[in-house]
Amino acid sequence: MLIILTISLGFYACNKEDNLSEEDQLSKDIGLIQDYLSDHNLEAESTSSGLHYIIETPGMDSYPTINSTVTVQYTGYLLNGTEFDSGTATFPLRNVIKGWQEGIPLFKRLGRGKLFIPSHLGYGSSGTSSIPSNSVIIFDIRLISFTN
Repeated sequence: MLIILTISLGFYACNKEDNLSEEDQLSKDIGLIQDYLSDHNLEAESTSSGLHYIIETPGMDSYPTINSTVTVQYTGYLLNGTEFDSGTATFPLRNVIKGWQEGIPLFKRLGRGKLFIPSHLGYGSSGTSSIPSNSVIIFDIRLISFTN
């Protein structure tokens, strides 16, 4: 089942691991993302929260909002390339990880790209059975459709 939908919104607060403050964990995550981008010869935009993204196909029409119900085709990876989830799903954008709440609205309908999500916008210090705590995660995204 879709991992993203199974995690409650309460998991997003990033607690300390290895005695890192939230700010230090974010700094570490951003460094890991930047290293990954450099190692793979990728250039990404970033937001003030630390989310990095690449829009590969702009899409058309308008953008979804936090109040939209979206249909997304996706594949999720750890930085080491391990795939942890994939599929096509429809869900209210409010009900997923903060990285998707912030990142999906960057895509227009039929847009395609990548989201590089620091741990505090993903599964934080809790992780999941297939995602270790404080993991940076990557999603290949295709926004199929949305309704407001």
